[in-house]
Amino acid sequence: MKKEQVVNCQFSVWYPIFKQHTIKSLILPLPQNVIEYLLDDGTLVVSGSDHNTQQTHTNNSDSDAEEDVQAPEFPEFTSKVLEAINALGGRVFPKLNWSAPRDANWIALNSSLQCDSLSDIFLLFKSSDFITHDLTQPFLVCSDQDSPDPVVNYELVLRKWSELIPGGEFRCFVKENKLIAISQRDYTQHYQHLLKQEEHILHAVQEFFSQHIQYKFLDEDFVFDVYRDSQGRVWLIDVNPFGEVTESLLFSWEELTSGGEMSINTESCFDGPAFRCTTSEVTVQPSPCLSYRIPRDFVDLSSGEDAYKLIDFLKLKKSQQEDSEEEENAPQ
Repeated sequence: MKKEQVVNCQFSVWYPIFKQHTIKSLILPLPQNVIEYLLDDGTLVVSGSDHNTQQTHTNNSDSDAEEDVQAPEFPEFTSKVLEAINALGGRVFPKLNWSAPRDANWIALNSSLQCDSLSDIFLLFKSSDFITHDLTQPFLVCSDQDSPDPVVNYELVLRKWSELIPGGEFRCFVKENKLIAISQRDYTQHYQHLLKQEEHILHAVQEFFSQHIQYKFLDEDFVFDVYRDSQGRVWLIDVNPFGEVTESLLFSWEELTSGGEMSINTESCFDGPAFRCTTSEVTVQPSPCLSYRIPRDFVDLSSGEDAYKLIDFLKLKKSQQEDSEEEENAPQ
């Protein structure tokens, strides 16, 4: 995956090409002072609301001190965002050039990415590792690391809020302008209708691809997400780079890039891309985004990804056990 491929998957690059086949959206340039605010690791003080002064409590050894913390203000940007939100019906789905803060929906009061104010957007963005990745290292896994990073003009993307049923979302993998694989997007859940409607889904997605997507994108290798509504119409949701930075879901990147035949998990004889979905409740998995709701140390310990943390944890447990034994053996 080259840096140019990542650049081509920015929302503002592909949206004008496929505007008629996706959800209505507005794009606003992201000012540098807003970017700095989003990357600030200090106390989370949400700006962009009507009341920017918030009270915080700080504890010290002498007394409990109460002080006012003034959130940074971006009046011109706030005005543009509110105008855009109103133009899109009052509720929006926010994202940056590439990513949406899907890993941060847990922090919102409604546990949703639906926003109706700039403060809602800031709360999600400042809590999201996906957004931080966009802002700091969008080309991290590219193969051409020796070449200079392209200049990125960061943008706030506001999409008209739409109630999408997760069972209607699919991820499609394109190699050399050929649709080679389709995966259930929400692969952690089992949706009974997918197996029953498999051939209809395959036909609808492949027809959408051949009529509206194929040969129109800037690269011949890419990944795109679609939504098939209750009427059977297919909508383009997102475009992503063809590489490991994009989740391969029910496929592996090894089989997607090998060029060999890919097995399918159904008995369909449909001649076309490989189609995979979660076939039973037995294979249901927890959402990967759940790991962002707990401290990173716990995730590393449970997965064994950080050996040093595991060693420290075992030493602590051993020390606690020895202390407990000493207390038991102490004379009464």
